[in-house]
Amino acid sequence: MKARCVSLCLLGTMLFLCSAHARGLRRCLISIDMHRIEESFRGIKKAIQAKDTMQNVTILSPSESLHSIKPLDACCMTKNLLAFYVDRVFKDHQELDPQILRKISSIANSFLYMQKTLQQCHEQRLCHCRQEATNATRIIHDNYDQLEVRSAAIKSLGELDIFLAWIDKNHQGTSDASGQGT
Repeated sequence: MKARCVSLCLLGTMLFLCSAHARGLRRCLISIDMHRIEESFRGIKKAIQAKDTMQNVTILSPSESLHSIKPLDACCMTKNLLAFYVDRVFKDHQELDPQILRKISSIANSFLYMQKTLQQCHEQRLCHCRQEATNATRIIHDNYDQLEVRSAAIKSLGELDIFLAWIDKNHQGTSDASGQGT
């Protein structure tokens, strides 16, 4: 009887802690119109991918980098990849076509907004970074660093649909189609 009571108490405590953690993740909402970002990317995808001369190389695609990320690491991985795109890819890419440049700027501005939101969550200790997310981020940076800067930026922009699909999958219910807060 005593063991059963202890087991129920432990189970109750575990459920409470899991519930508190899940509520913490819900506070880190990405409140942005993902459809608009995806539409901007679709508008430039063919032009960007046509510039990619290394079709057999990937930066985001390897399964160990994104597809193996657990839900607990989704916030951290999203924050890390937003920083990767903002701090490296968008800055390294040199675009001459003003129409493509406008769409890339629009995507970059959306990423800055999401990055700010997730940075606040990280500072409030609601967006935990475990070793798995750190390792996956390092793999992506290593893949990028193995290419010449211009080629790496084009490759990463061409793979942006992989990241956008990953955000959709891992932040379902946290983005608002109207672009207003949830």
